Amino acid sequence: MGVALSDELGWTAQPLETYERRSLSADLAHVQDLVRRHEVYEVIMGMPLHMSGEAGQQAKQVENFMHQLEQVLAVPVIPWDERLTTRSAEALLIEANVSRKKRKGAVDRVAAAILLQSYLESKSSAGATDTDGGV
Repeated sequence: MGVALSDELGWTAQPLETYERRSLSADLAHVQDLVRRHEVYEVIMGMPLHMSGEAGQQAKQVENFMHQLEQVLAVPVIPWDERLTTRSAEALLIEANVSRKKRKGAVDRVAAAILLQSYLESKSSAGATDTDGGV
């Protein structure tokens, strides 16, 4: 599970870690700890949709995990389309000449940063249209 954080202003996303899932209780405790330590005010969870936009079995598992997180966190958990983030992360790492061995460990956290950056940009563009009386 890739993890990324934004800067304090919510402008940029940086990869933080790749967490190896263990058990539901350990995974929930780890996310709780990250939220507390980094003073996170919302959790953005990648939603693995099919290219058609439909939710498959994997998306249902993520939804279940999200519901579990919502029970233990005091901040909102927001689903966000993660289609093509892994492919984008791999392309970025290849372009940066990162070795295949190092790419394997970095791809999930880089994909998490791409996902979070997409979310941050959508918030800033929504805010821009709100302030100029947008649609």
